[in-house]
Amino acid sequence: MHITAPDEAIATALLTINSAQKRCGETKVIAVDGPSGAGKTDFAAALAERLPSAQVLHMDNLYPGWDGLEQAVADLHDEVLAPLARGEQAAYRRWDWARDRYEEWHRLPATELLLVEGVGSGAARGCQFVSALIWLEADRDERFRRGIERDGELYLPHWRRWAASEEALFAIDGTRSRADLIVNTSP
Repeated sequence: MHITAPDEAIATALLTINSAQKRCGETKVIAVDGPSGAGKTDFAAALAERLPSAQVLHMDNLYPGWDGLEQAVADLHDEVLAPLARGEQAAYRRWDWARDRYEEWHRLPATELLLVEGVGSGAARGCQFVSALIWLEADRDERFRRGIERDGELYLPHWRRWAASEEALFAIDGTRSRADLIVNTSP
C-alpha cells in the first residue's frame, strides 16, 4: 500500500502494526526502513508516541561509522533479533560518532513491541524476525536537502558516500519490494 498524507500514513501504520504477527519470539518487531532523509526517525517517534509500550532502537546507534551499514545489519541480526527470537537478552554496543569508536553496551529490555528505525532495519538478513516492514521514501533532492539541513555541509562527503552504500544495499536486498507499507514523505 502506498500512502502520502502524514496522518493517513500514521493511522495505516498503526493498523499494520496491530495486525502483524510476532515473528521474533515474544516480540513484535517493526522495521522502519528507507533511504536517508526520508523521515524515518520522525515517523518512528510519531508511532512511539501512539504506542507507549514500544521500545525504539535507532540504527544510528549500531552503524560503526560512515562505512558501517553492512556491519550494523549483521549486528542487528546477531546481537538483537536472533537473541530475542531465542528468548535471550538482546544487547548492542553503541557507536560514538564523535569519537569514531564503539562505546558502552546497551541491553534492550524485554518488550512485546520493538520499533527498529533506520537504514537496514528491514534488511533480508533479519527479515524472518520482522513482523512488519514500513518503507519511507522521498524524492532524492528532498532527502538530500533534509540530510544536509540536519547534518550540515561539513558532512556532505560522508552523506554522499553513505547514500551510495544504502543504494547498493537496497538494490541487492530488495528491501522496498518486501514492504508491508510504503510512505512517500515528499512535500
